[in-house]
Amino acid sequence: MKIAHFIVIFAGSLSAILTYLLQFKYKQSAVRASALVGVFSALFVLLFPNVLTSYLSQNLPLVCFGASFIGMVSSNLVKSYWTIGVSGTIFTILFLNTSKLFTGFGGGLGSAACIALLVTLAIPIVVNKGNVTNGFLQLKRLINKRSLKK
Repeated sequence: MKIAHFIVIFAGSLSAILTYLLQFKYKQSAVRASALVGVFSALFVLLFPNVLTSYLSQNLPLVCFGASFIGMVSSNLVKSYWTIGVSGTIFTILFLNTSKLFTGFGGGLGSAACIALLVTLAIPIVVNKGNVTNGFLQLKRLINKRSLKK
């Protein structure tokens, strides 16, 4: 793996955490926090084009803006900066591996951010079956009832 991939993964994780931090610690709206992260990452690339490689110049603003969508999550759903950071990392890995598949489709960054956040929220359920929230228990009961009727 190239060093550029590590830089992009770190930037994705940091962007998600920074958006979450701007939203809840500095009382910015979710949209404003995401926009600030996206604008500043794009400005960095525009102001310092000779510092970055062409690969980073092309992908860094997209990853930072897409990962900032993860930081827009409600504090009622996610309270941990670690969860946000892991989601940002998963988003970046999804982006690096699927960006060619979503060419021409709108909403690719938001969809990948949603998938990354859902995967991160599902990790405790998969790892520790006793840590299932009430909503998931109700969904499991509903599925079990339907499968018993068939």
